This record gives sequence, C-alpha cells and structure tokens, in this order.
Amino acid sequence: MKKIWLFLCLTLLYTSVSAREQVKIVGSSTVYPFASYVAEEFGSVSRYPAPIVESTGTGGGMKLFCSGNDLSSPDITNASRRMKVKEFHYCARNGVTDITEVMFGYDGIVISQAIENKDFQLTQRELLLAVAKLVPNDKEDALIDNPYTHWDQINPNFPHREIKIYGPPVSSGTRDAFEEIVMEYQTEGMKVYRDAGLKGYRVVRTDGAYIPSGENDNLIVQKLSKDTEALGIFGYSFLVENTDTIKGISIDGVLPTEGNISSQNYPISRSLFFYVKNSHIEDVPAMKEYIDVFLSDELIGEDGLLTEIGLIPMAYELIEKNLEISENKIQLKIEDLEE
Repeated sequence: MKKIWLFLCLTLLYTSVSAREQVKIVGSSTVYPFASYVAEEFGSVSRYPAPIVESTGTGGGMKLFCSGNDLSSPDITNASRRMKVKEFHYCARNGVTDITEVMFGYDGIVISQAIENKDFQLTQRELLLAVAKLVPNDKEDALIDNPYTHWDQINPNFPHREIKIYGPPVSSGTRDAFEEIVMEYQTEGMKVYRDAGLKGYRVVRTDGAYIPSGENDNLIVQKLSKDTEALGIFGYSFLVENTDTIKGISIDGVLPTEGNISSQNYPISRSLFFYVKNSHIEDVPAMKEYIDVFLSDELIGEDGLLTEIGLIPMAYELIEKNLEISENKIQLKIEDLEE
C-alpha cells in the first residue's frame, strides 16, 4: 500500500512540473489587445483558465520565447512584424527549433494628434525628415545632422509647431516596422544616402524630437491629450479605441482607415503574427484550443469580433491557409524568413 501511495505521489509531482493548464503568452503591444480579448473569450468558454498575456514588445517577446524550451518559458509570442533571422538562430541555439508561424491579420502604423488640432497631412518624405538622425542638406548632395526643430522648417505650409513625436522604443515591432517602411524603403532610393554608403538608412534622431515612450501605447495616447502639439506613433487599434481624444494624420494623402489599410492603399501597413512553440503543445493542451479560438471566423473573419477593436481582417483564403498551417504544425524554416 505504501508503494502504491508513493507511486501516486510521484506521479502527481511529475505531472505538476511537466504539464500545466494555463497558456503563457508574451510579445507585441500592438497584438496585446487582440490576444487579451481572445484570452478572455477562451476563459469564458473553455474548461481551461484564461491564458496569461504579457505586453513585452515584439523584440522582448522574441527574446523570452527563444530563451529556452522548458515549460517555464512562454508557449506563444505575438509579433507586429515577422521574426528576424537572428531571432530564429537565437531560438535554435536554445533548443527552440519546432516553431510554427501564424499570420492572422493586418494593422496600420498610425501617426496621430490631439483631436482639437487642425487636420495635418504628411508625406513619407516629410516624416523621414522629421525623425531621421541624418538628413539631406538643401542641395541634397550631402547628409547633415537633423537641423529641424519645427514643422514649418520642413514645409513652409505647415504650422509653426515644435517637432515632438512620442513613439515606440527599439524593442517594439511597431518601431521596427516604422523604421523599415518609412525610413529604409525611402532611403534605398535616395542618391544622397547611397553616395554616403547609407543605403537603407534607418537611424532615428536622439536629440529629443523623437521620444521613446515605452511598450504601452496607451501611454502615448494619454500624452497626446496633454501635449497637444505633439504627434504619436502606434498601431491602428489604439486609434480606433480613442477616437474621442485623438485623430489620425493622412500619409501621402491617405487616411488610416480599415478600408485603406486592408487594401494596402495606406502606405504604413503591416502584417500581424504569432509564433507557437510546438514542443509545448502536448504538455499544455490548452494551447491548441486557444489557437483554434483565435483563428475562428467569429474572431478574425470579415465580421469578426476583433475588427471591433481595430484588427484589419485577411481574405478568407489567407485565413484558411494559416489555419491549415496551424493545424498541421508546419515548422518555420530559415529560408521562409529569407524570402
């Protein structure tokens, strides 16, 4: 009898350390509202508890996700950009080799201001001149330290407003996507950057005009309500949730709306992802159910509940493709990220 009791105790102890019921999720602050909503829905309909969702930023989430393969590490990381090759290698070095990449929708990077301000329109070039550390001189034959302190120095038709932009930190996927789309893509085609050996330049100024404001985009929204001359950079979902205090700025003549982002007419749009640690699925059975809920048509479809908080839905065929990728646990390969 004592042997049976000891065996049962050891079995329970092993189960407690080798399996758990609650899913652990980290990652993007942009994806956080969507993942939190799904977690709440999941907790209300499932036999499992609602997952723990942490907003760590895309870069911070990748670091935690890739730090190890044991059950103390996260099961899923959310991302507002694709995993980088160096992050894939970091995962592999730590034994995290069986990963599935799932795309679930679109988002726009919004440039916003306080609602009481007059409408403000920017081009991508004007935005580049406002945020880059090095910019072209007047003759555009050399690069100089950014001299612009007010918007009317960039365009005389702009108001005499101080250039002050609250934005995401370097660990953020929003920051990474902004640098790539607004800065890197533009400077690749600008002769003055190529001549200086800085093709694809993406260094943000650090003289106080651009103010990194942490991973919580709601803090940026709050700052715009008080610092009404400033601009803010964050995901479209935060604009949708705060239309009573802020409004979006058009970029290249296109406003950040659901239709403009889904059609990719809005120039600063991106795809949203989450990454799954397949090695955890057997020991954390709630993972599969959570993912199935997340990818359901009721949540991410054209009329899905997540559209109410700013998610831009994918085409039906793309949803089906990613659902198949998830169900078959298709393993992410390095060549996928190098495409």
